Amino acid sequence: MLAVDGAHILGVDHNKHPVTAQCRFGHRARPRAHGFWVPDREGHVIGPFTGREWDVDGASSAHDFQTAMIGSATMYLDRAEIKDTEVSSSYGVDSARPASDFSVPSGHWTATRSRARPTEDRMSRSSAPRRLLASWNSRLVPRPNMSSRTKSRVDQISNHLASSKPSFLELNTPFSTERIAHLEDEQGNRIVRTVKPKPKEAGGIKVRRVSVDCDKVYDSPKSPRREAKSGNNKPFKTPIKTTPFSLPKTMSSQAAHPALLIPGPIEFHDDVLNSMSHYSESHVGAPFVNTFSQVLQNLRKLFQTTDPASQPFVISGSGTLGWDQVAANLVEPGDEVLVLHTGYFADSFADCFETYGVKATQLKAPIGDRPQLDEVEKALKEKDYKMITVTHVDTSTGVLSEIKALSELVHRVSPDTLVVVDGVCSVGSEEIRFDDWKLDVVLTASQKGIGCPAGLSIMMVSGCAIERFKARKTRPTSYFGSWKNWLPSKHLPLAPPEDRKANSSPVMQNYEAKKPSYFATPSPQLIHALDTALKQILSRPIDDYFAAHKAASQKVKKAVADLGLKQLAEKPENQATGMTAIYLPDGMTPPDVLPNLLKKGVIFAGGLHKEIASKYIRFGHMGVSVTDPKRPDITKAIDSLKEALEEAGYKKA
Repeated sequence: MLAVDGAHILGVDHNKHPVTAQCRFGHRARPRAHGFWVPDREGHVIGPFTGREWDVDGASSAHDFQTAMIGSATMYLDRAEIKDTEVSSSYGVDSARPASDFSVPSGHWTATRSRARPTEDRMSRSSAPRRLLASWNSRLVPRPNMSSRTKSRVDQISNHLASSKPSFLELNTPFSTERIAHLEDEQGNRIVRTVKPKPKEAGGIKVRRVSVDCDKVYDSPKSPRREAKSGNNKPFKTPIKTTPFSLPKTMSSQAAHPALLIPGPIEFHDDVLNSMSHYSESHVGAPFVNTFSQVLQNLRKLFQTTDPASQPFVISGSGTLGWDQVAANLVEPGDEVLVLHTGYFADSFADCFETYGVKATQLKAPIGDRPQLDEVEKALKEKDYKMITVTHVDTSTGVLSEIKALSELVHRVSPDTLVVVDGVCSVGSEEIRFDDWKLDVVLTASQKGIGCPAGLSIMMVSGCAIERFKARKTRPTSYFGSWKNWLPSKHLPLAPPEDRKANSSPVMQNYEAKKPSYFATPSPQLIHALDTALKQILSRPIDDYFAAHKAASQKVKKAVADLGLKQLAEKPENQATGMTAIYLPDGMTPPDVLPNLLKKGVIFAGGLHKEIASKYIRFGHMGVSVTDPKRPDITKAIDSLKEALEEAGYKKA
């Protein structure tokens, strides 16, 4: 049987003698898991107790009952009222109170190995002072024995307490925390106690000293920063600083990690990642529908389109799904498409077309360059192409294509040819004016310039492209990617009346109009993250956002030139804003440089172009790493690159 107060806990040993012990604030790594562990007279461990919530093996009980753990058995107790607050000092309690007789209320509980059960009023004859627990509406909730791992943890704590070691807070257990315990005094007022462990070092890691007070999270003064470790268990030369966002100004919710500066995925803002911890909700419920509607409307702003005939798409998948949608819906087997080649991803897009029976002709440029407009004009005049595709920024080479001039050329020479832009590595870091440039499709993904975790395929489709879809002579050969499942029934090609009725839900239009719809379940958590990322982008004038990327890009490219290195894209007009592909010095390969960068807390990407993959590396500079002036990512990466090259034996000529 247990009796508790704000600072003491009472147990009864096997001889029915009362046992009291002072509350010991224990360790646990969860903000809401506050409490202490105490031993009973037989050396069993009781706890952790909070006065409101028991938390055992990582699972919190509901608010209307509490959980106690004794030895290898657990039990549940209803929320209790404490009666007759009197405690004895005879068993180590540091605050003695006058002794008095007492009686046990009916319906109290004792712990057995497998269940909680009511006991008789057999202890009322005892005259020992104690404090009793009155329980009502108690639940008989059995709980299986603890796992072996949990039992070993409990035994460790029990042995430590039994040995009377005073430094309990330094015990390295899964329950260790730097959190506070919340208890209540006799009047029901909350008592806040704060445990501040001493900073210590272990294995090269400096432990942050943190004090937590309910809704406040802050760094203690002069608290050391955590150092990240490399693969050989040694600290990085430069400690990785926490990001300047999140709840406090100097603390990040993200674990310390090397700066990810590849051409995607990129570093993410704390607020974006925190959005993914949104509680589970219905994908057709009003709250989520409203969020999805806001996302689709903000995508129109990002792509700079106000044409009501255009349609944004957000579907679970990667950027590659955008290729499938284009090939499955806008061209048919036997059609001709012209693919402008600036790197690896043009090859892949062409291969996707071939998979759907479409004939893809590639117009290739030398590595680091792009097809010239006169070459494109010549190709368009030689053959009737249903579509022309261009990779705005090829992630493999860092080559930037001129979209505006290309679209003007296509509409002048071959007005029936659709203009499709692969913007996976450009949307968010390069300006795109969907309406002004008369584009038909721009496809992208969430994990690059937009700054959202991977998992969403994003497209903007013009009204002209939708009309082309409606006019197709054959049914789409994809199911998930077929627009017949995402657009209203009036857009379905060659669909009989019964099929039109069965697929009459305009999913994307409905979501944008704040109406629930369904074909395939979206990812609510990713949609929330995308919503946050788009709001961050649009929180300033869009031109200022692109200007920040341009300034960071110029800084990187100047640093590359100062190091005596060359870019794959030598001509300034061919150089992307959000990434830089850098040739390594002669005789040097990515394995000579990338590991040294990693030791310094920076991650670059190796080469991807199949012809020159061993000769260059790729530096991504987009998203929060360049738009937040407080972040040192770009400066640190430039300095680390210089040091890594020197360590690899490079000396500027």
